[in-house]
Amino acid sequence: MIAVTRPVPASIASCELTHLARTPIDVAHARMQHASYERALAIAGCDVRQLPASDADPDSVFVEDTAVVLDEVAIITRPGAESRRGETAAVADILRPYRNLEALSAPATLDGGDVLRLDRRLLVGVGTRTNQAGVEQLAAIVEPLGFTVMPVTMGQCLHLKSAVTEAAPDVVVINPEWVDAALFKGLHVIEVDASEPHAANVLRLGATVLCAAKYERTNSRLFAAGLDVRTVDVSELAKAEGAVTCCSVIFTGEPVSR
Repeated sequence: MIAVTRPVPASIASCELTHLARTPIDVAHARMQHASYERALAIAGCDVRQLPASDADPDSVFVEDTAVVLDEVAIITRPGAESRRGETAAVADILRPYRNLEALSAPATLDGGDVLRLDRRLLVGVGTRTNQAGVEQLAAIVEPLGFTVMPVTMGQCLHLKSAVTEAAPDVVVINPEWVDAALFKGLHVIEVDASEPHAANVLRLGATVLCAAKYERTNSRLFAAGLDVRTVDVSELAKAEGAVTCCSVIFTGEPVSR
């Protein structure tokens, strides 16, 4: 596995916020947490590739939103927040040796955090960051490759992966208050503890699942289900509406021959 990351910018306090009130962010502490996150990726077997920092882009640490990487292709997104659209070029450059690239264009908007892959099915959250044109352009790229694309309505959260993520094959972690659990019929569904509404965002890394340390009750449910749970503190990054999937783009494979 390769994990693309990007450092916490000095400007992170100016990040986009949608559902949280702005509170002070300790940049030094956020950087320590991010370094621990990168170590956790490495321990789980990832080859961590860190992009240069971009202080001109306050949200640039959240690289997940800039690309959707599948085995066959990488789609460079057009983020829903206009302030984030300069982040994609560096990500495209690091992905280009490994995948053929496609890019979304106006009027489409799409954040990678809104795209949940479950085998050959892509669920796409439509909300403040991703629009219907983004869903349609994504479908036009990936459906000829054998994927299905399904738009999903969600509420009270920034991205679809705030509400549901894959923890293991056929296992999802979900906040049923934010997305309809009926969409995941046939899968093993683990609901977050009601006191931890943001705990549904977990990062699957092979046989390991990386979780935010503060959600102890939900993490206990994952452990009880037999999952290999590892935790990392991302509490400072959470003030910028970040979570464990947001801070990396994970993919496998060797460079493509051209």
